[in-house]
Amino acid sequence: MARYIFITGGVVSSLGKGLASASLGALLQARGYSVRLRKLDPYLNVDPGTMSPFEHGEVFVTDDGAETDLDLGHYERFTGVSCRKTDSVSSGRIYSDVLEKERRGDYLGKTIQVIPHVTNQIKEFIEIGDDEVDFQLCEIGGTVGDIEALPFFEAIRQFSQDKRGRCIFMHLTLLPYVAAAGELKTKPTQHSVKELRSIGIAPDILMCRSEHEIPQKEREKLALFCNVRPEAVIAALDLKSIYEAPLAYHREGMDRAVLEAFNIIDAPAPDMSKWDDVADRIFNPEGTVRVAIVGKYTSLGDAYKSIAEALTHGGMHNRVKVKAEWIDAELFENKEDNIAARLQGYNAILVPGGFGERGTEGKIKAAKYAREHDIPYLGICLGMQMAVIEAARNLAGITDAGSEEFDHESGGKRFTPVVYHLKEWLEGNRTIKREADDHKGGTMRLGAYNATLTPGSKIAEIYGSTAISERHRHRYEVDMSYRPQLEAKGLKFSGISPDGKLPEIVEYPDHPWFIGVQFHPELKSRPFKPHPLFSSFIKAALKQSRLV
Repeated sequence: MARYIFITGGVVSSLGKGLASASLGALLQARGYSVRLRKLDPYLNVDPGTMSPFEHGEVFVTDDGAETDLDLGHYERFTGVSCRKTDSVSSGRIYSDVLEKERRGDYLGKTIQVIPHVTNQIKEFIEIGDDEVDFQLCEIGGTVGDIEALPFFEAIRQFSQDKRGRCIFMHLTLLPYVAAAGELKTKPTQHSVKELRSIGIAPDILMCRSEHEIPQKEREKLALFCNVRPEAVIAALDLKSIYEAPLAYHREGMDRAVLEAFNIIDAPAPDMSKWDDVADRIFNPEGTVRVAIVGKYTSLGDAYKSIAEALTHGGMHNRVKVKAEWIDAELFENKEDNIAARLQGYNAILVPGGFGERGTEGKIKAAKYAREHDIPYLGICLGMQMAVIEAARNLAGITDAGSEEFDHESGGKRFTPVVYHLKEWLEGNRTIKREADDHKGGTMRLGAYNATLTPGSKIAEIYGSTAISERHRHRYEVDMSYRPQLEAKGLKFSGISPDGKLPEIVEYPDHPWFIGVQFHPELKSRPFKPHPLFSSFIKAALKQSRLV
């Protein structure tokens, strides 16, 4: 049976609970234990799928098609354990499930209340897979004191009573530095712990985010006033790279403090060699490449979090530092001359996914620039569709080529739909259906799908296989009926769905490196196992940098 570690936050949000949880999972793995990480979010959305990336960052998609919080990406990248639908839940999902049970009569006419019905639903979710791993790590979103998070805090309090001896609590707080006084302040952490204890939860371990080293005097003060052991006060200092975190937290004794809290005294010594190698590759690069990311949500870094990390992984594999620079695609909408001036000097161009028409003309121009100037190009999801539309317009003579998605938004028929909504295919296969109209919700292709690659193609060479499985998140597809016209002009469809109906990958064989993929390869990249597409992409960028 699993032991449970509940990770909560206080003082302010965005302190890095997700990274702390992922790092702890990696440290327990390094000692030979199996782990699974879960995220419990207090917002009322059923999942992040309908949230704007500007609102909540990227949506991380699992193999089984769940749209989840971006912290699950950290969990996967640090532990290598693929997440599932049962590893992410929101208040909205919990309340929805409770109300569905009530409508079916499952509660036999009882009055439905937060306690016990909502808290019981949360506890049932936490307990899923109890017998599969040694440690279950559960991160509670938000901060202690948030009214919407109270049912989750009450649920984990009850859970710890139901499973005495198998649960501990780790609380992450902020130690602000007051420059005028020249000292760190512990009072916010004291108040945060006081708030946590007022609802029946006493932390076993304190993780304290700080810009400065925490003096021993302050550690002892925190231990005394927060009722934890001095060795359980863990400093979480700012780091140069998130992948330094497992090593830094190990030096601070985080894993040792957790094991001691469980009275585990015979744990194996950790093998940190994997993380030593990761750190060596990050901090000792042998060159630099510049990659332009021409996207829609560039004002918020978290909107493309997995892409940024996958580029870093590709750089690590090639022992180079990747300098990713974000460019708003709308800058190119009406300025043809601006393309060359803005993209000149980059060693590669990446156009990521997105929804809606805004910025798409700029993405098409970026794809054209990469094609005409032999710049390595990686188009992901919408980025692939933009490359296909660019080829249709400028090579195949379909001057009004576009996407049905954009016609749908405008309410008119402005384009010849080279990209369109394959409702019939989607409805006959595993997808998600939303109770909304097509362009706001509708039917999507979500999760892992197989693809067959053309033998001898560049993409087959990169993967070292002709059969792959990758994660998808989209509702529009490239129309296969245009394949002969496009292939006659050099754009090859080198990856197809097993039923032969959907294009998964396109490439220009005579280009140094130009590939578009309908899926999201960034979701499966790991620091110790970079995705082959990103490794190859950065290798091509490195080669291009030496030609300049």
